[in-house]
Amino acid sequence: MSVRRLATHQPEGFAFTPANLEWANAQIKKSPDGRQASAVLPILWRAQEQVGGWLPEPALRYVADMLGLAYIRIYEIATFYTMFNLAPVGRHYVQVCGTTPCWLRGADEIKDTCRRLIGAPGQVTEDGLFSWTEVECLGACVNAPVVQIDKDYYEDLVPKSLERILKELKAGRPVVPGPQDGRQASAPLGGPITLTDPELYREEAGAPADPPKPGALKQAPRTSRRPKPR
Repeated sequence: MSVRRLATHQPEGFAFTPANLEWANAQIKKSPDGRQASAVLPILWRAQEQVGGWLPEPALRYVADMLGLAYIRIYEIATFYTMFNLAPVGRHYVQVCGTTPCWLRGADEIKDTCRRLIGAPGQVTEDGLFSWTEVECLGACVNAPVVQIDKDYYEDLVPKSLERILKELKAGRPVVPGPQDGRQASAPLGGPITLTDPELYREEAGAPADPPKPGALKQAPRTSRRPKPR
């Protein structure tokens, strides 16, 4: 993993808003006495969200003081987990998956599109709207190539569809996340290829029934497999 350092330019201070402070204290109370440090990850995440997508050094010290931790412990956590950004990011933070499945499906072209429209990795556009970086597997390999923008996944991308997404976001218009090529979730591109025999869907009375259309079947509720207590 590459070396991660705190940004050179830092704000003078940090403090939670009253609402976030109340939330953070509620997280701390979930842990027994002496184990308050267990809340460090969610509290750091909330601090990052409050600042606008990154963790300045005063926020690290603030959280350390709140949890009774040495500053170095907080620095170790923030520099280890790549979910924490140590420098300012754009309002829309684009994370491009570059792991093998996405690379085989065109991630290099997606990264080239980001360089052309946004700039170098880690660079924030002049209007403050965008920045991007390459990340490891986003866990949506069947829909490669994939990017995560803010909290949403945009899948089955080509340069043209990513360019359209960025254009819509810049204009302040909503963009539907998920597959961008008409695919239904992670289904085959050409439609169903299994369980298509009409005989499988005959009604009990013997009258033939058409196979259900994609997306028509509702997922059965999950049932617990835990053994019942004796």
